[in-house]
Amino acid sequence: MLNVERLEALSKRFDEIDAELANLGESFDQARLIALTKERSNLEPTVMAYRDYRDVLRHTAENERLLEDRSDPELHALAEEEAEHLRGRRISLEERLTELLLPHDPNDEKDVFVEIRGGAGGDEASLFAADLARMYARYAESKRMRVETISQSESESGGFKEIVLAIKGGAPYRHLKYESGVHRVQRVPVTEAQGRVHTSTATVAVLPEAEEVEVQIDPKDLEIDTFKSSGAGGQYVNKTESAIRITHKPSGIVVSCSEERSQLQNRERAMQMLRSVLLDRKQREADEALGSLRRSQVGTGDRSEKIRTYNFPQDRITDHRINENFSDIPRVLGGDLDRIVTRLQRDERERLLAEGGPHAA
Repeated sequence: MLNVERLEALSKRFDEIDAELANLGESFDQARLIALTKERSNLEPTVMAYRDYRDVLRHTAENERLLEDRSDPELHALAEEEAEHLRGRRISLEERLTELLLPHDPNDEKDVFVEIRGGAGGDEASLFAADLARMYARYAESKRMRVETISQSESESGGFKEIVLAIKGGAPYRHLKYESGVHRVQRVPVTEAQGRVHTSTATVAVLPEAEEVEVQIDPKDLEIDTFKSSGAGGQYVNKTESAIRITHKPSGIVVSCSEERSQLQNRERAMQMLRSVLLDRKQREADEALGSLRRSQVGTGDRSEKIRTYNFPQDRITDHRINENFSDIPRVLGGDLDRIVTRLQRDERERLLAEGGPHAA
C-alpha cells in the first residue's frame, strides 16, 4: 500500500512553494529563490505522478458505476474495456510512486573524487590501476561529465601507483558510488614470458565532494608543504614548487594536488579533497554505528573488501556483491559500465523495498 498521507503532504508542500514563488515581490531573496526552485524540482516528479494516480482512482470510481448498469450492453462492454486500461495504469503508477518514495541518497547529485591505487601485484597492479582510471574517465565522458586529474604517481612500468580524478557534472556519485573497494584482475602480464596468469589488485575510493559547511577544518590542524610536481603540466610546473601536500594532523590524512599550474589552485583542490575524505570518514563511522542499508548495498568501501574480479582468460567480470557475471572485458574497460551500474542500481532499489521502502521514510 502506498503512503497516501505522505503523498498528500508532498502535494500540499508543492502548492505552497508555487504560491511563495508567485509572491516573492519586493521581498525577493536570491538564496530563497534558489532553495525553493530546487525543492520544487525535487518534488515535481513525485507530485505529478501522485496527481495522475488520484485522477486514475477518480476515473475508476466513475467507471465502476457504469459497470453496475447492465441496461446498455454496448456501454457496459466499453466500461469493461476502460476498467482494464485503468487497472493497468493504476498498477504502473503505484510502482512508479513506490520507487519515487524510496529514501534518496543525499550525495547522489554530488561531484566526486575517485582515488585509485595499485595494490598487490607490483607493476601489474599499477597497470591495472591505470586501466581502471581510463575506464572511469571514459565512462564519465560518455555521460558528458567533466574529468580532471588532481594528482598522479606513475610507476616505472607506465601505470599508476596512485591517481586521483575529479569528476564533475551529471550526478557522478549516483553512477560511481558502487565502485569503492578492491578490484581484482586475473590475466597474463605483458612482461610474463611463460604465459602464466597472475592475480593483481587495485583499490578504488569514490568520495562525494564536501561543502565547507559540511566539514569544519581548523587551520591550526593543518601542515602544508609545497614541492615540485613530477606529473603533467609541462616545463613550467617542474620549475616551480606549485604542488601542494596537506596533512590533517588530528586524523593523519594526507592529500596532495600537483596538476594545476598555480600553488593557489592546487591548494584549493587539495582542501576540497581533504574535506571529502573527512566527510567520508564521518559518514562511514555513522554507517558502522547504524548498520545502514548503504553499507550493505554499496559495501563498506574498505580497501580490504573485494567487490569485483576481471578474469581475462574467461572474459568474465564478476561483481561479488550481487554474484553476477558480465562478459566483454575490453568493452567494459573501454568505459561501457552501464550494464553493471544499472544492475547495481536495481539491486539498491530491491534492497530498499525489502527494508520497508516508502513506509520507513
